[in-house]
Amino acid sequence: MKRVWIYGLLLAFCLPVAAQGSKVVQDTLTYEDRRKFDYFFLEALRLKQNAKHSEAFQALSYALKVNPTSSAALYEISNYYLFLEQDSLAVEALKKAVQYDNTNFEYKMALANTTREFGRLDESIAIYNELVKENPGKPELYYYLSDIYTRKGNIPEAIRSLDALEESMGMNEAISLQKFRLYSSIEQQENAFKEVEKLAVKYPMEPKYQIILGDLYLEQKKPEQALLRYQKAHEIDPQNPYYVVSMANYYEYQQDNEAAEKEIDTALRSPKLDVDTKIQILGRYIQMLIQNKKNMDVVNSLFKTLMEQHSQEKELNMMYGQFLLSQKKIEEAKFQFQVVTEASPDNRMAWLQLLKISISENNPDEVIKVCDAALIHFQDASEFYFYKGAAYYQKKEYRQALDTYLKGLEVIPPEDQQMLSDFYGQIGDLYYHVKEKKKAYEAYDKALDINENNIVVLNNYAYFLTLDKTDLDKAERMSAKCVKIQPNNSTYIDTYAWVFFTKGMYTLAKFYIESAMSQDEEKSAEIMDHYGDILFKTGDVEKAVEQWKKALEIKEKESDPDTEILKKKIADKTYYENEPEK
Repeated sequence: MKRVWIYGLLLAFCLPVAAQGSKVVQDTLTYEDRRKFDYFFLEALRLKQNAKHSEAFQALSYALKVNPTSSAALYEISNYYLFLEQDSLAVEALKKAVQYDNTNFEYKMALANTTREFGRLDESIAIYNELVKENPGKPELYYYLSDIYTRKGNIPEAIRSLDALEESMGMNEAISLQKFRLYSSIEQQENAFKEVEKLAVKYPMEPKYQIILGDLYLEQKKPEQALLRYQKAHEIDPQNPYYVVSMANYYEYQQDNEAAEKEIDTALRSPKLDVDTKIQILGRYIQMLIQNKKNMDVVNSLFKTLMEQHSQEKELNMMYGQFLLSQKKIEEAKFQFQVVTEASPDNRMAWLQLLKISISENNPDEVIKVCDAALIHFQDASEFYFYKGAAYYQKKEYRQALDTYLKGLEVIPPEDQQMLSDFYGQIGDLYYHVKEKKKAYEAYDKALDINENNIVVLNNYAYFLTLDKTDLDKAERMSAKCVKIQPNNSTYIDTYAWVFFTKGMYTLAKFYIESAMSQDEEKSAEIMDHYGDILFKTGDVEKAVEQWKKALEIKEKESDPDTEILKKKIADKTYYENEPEK
């Protein structure tokens, strides 16, 4: 889903009502129409602030019917069009907002950024150039122009925009390096290196720029020039940690692995370097080895060396654990994180890493154990309640899962709308499993009041309504929304097919279940079972039995005990009602 342009969204709250639309048009409105517009517009802002976005959208639509030239209302509704992925409507709304209020920087900026994001680069360039004329002191405009010209392949114009940015901001490392890359891309190497050399000249006692120049020369396969720059950096600051890594890189380029490792090893063993600097060196060295696809075995010994020197620095254990994870050495990584949690139980990241490992190992008992231990130190951490509840859910211990989520609700801050919606969604599922359906549907409604696009809740709510054969039109609307948001998700398409099946619309059900089958890479037994049911209802009994057999085979491989009705359908070659859990 596309990112919504939200900067400036609160602008309207700060404006007097009279400034919220085209002054010319508002002056010609009747008193009654002005009152109507003000009511719907301000109501839309209130609803948006309360996260009632569907109602806010409707209110904005009514406001624009009364006054279609209100720039503020057009601007607000454009953000909803972006969220709904109605790109052309968003752009048109912003164009009208700018047309009716050509002096508003926020509206023009939103239009420029939106056209840029959607690849309408020529339109975007025209708007940015207009903005530059009106606001020459805003450096970000030159940056955006440079980005667009780069995307269009117009490198000279991209460089000119960066020149203007540099003139506005002064010499800047990021600008100079980008100009270096652009000059390099059009093979103007002399101009490219001049950009970095300007930094080195301006800051002669800053070794960083000498090292950058050396690195750039090495990238250009000019090791002699690179070495001269590295040596100059070393003269300025003999203990600069980046020099060590660059020299290691230099020796790697020269295929002198022994010298490269010696540089790193010397730096890491040096008592003159603090542990933070050593961690930086090791981190950069790991990145270098990854980029060059080199053997990582040497890193293990370097970590051990550092941990012997700085046994109290648990950041090393964290870093080593993450490194081991990247090598898929799960048990060794787990040990490092456990060392951290024992020594520093307030290290939240270490607990989260242990939780991540437990989840990846599909070990619900271990997940519960980790969450319980973490919650002793982080009683307000909703994520530990969430995964603890999910683990009980996986174990089908629904009451304990429900108790966990209800307790977790108490610690979620009200502003964390996504987490609140997810918790209510899980609570709805669990109430359904413990046969408290009224409470289940109330929890689902709460979840959707908070986040109307919570796709998991929409899907599960729709599915359980089909199982209860109640409010099937509502189920269809929710399921259709899931498919619209994620049109290639086999689970959501399967639910949509099942809604039509339950409504007796078997032709539509067959169309969508076959779409679900085509998207189902994991070969879900449930989707195959549904496919068989739908085929039976459309008169293709033999193919239905074929699908039921495939579903049974998968279930037996997965040791799924819920096969009784499936076996009966195969044996009798007929459909029996089945209510599998999602």
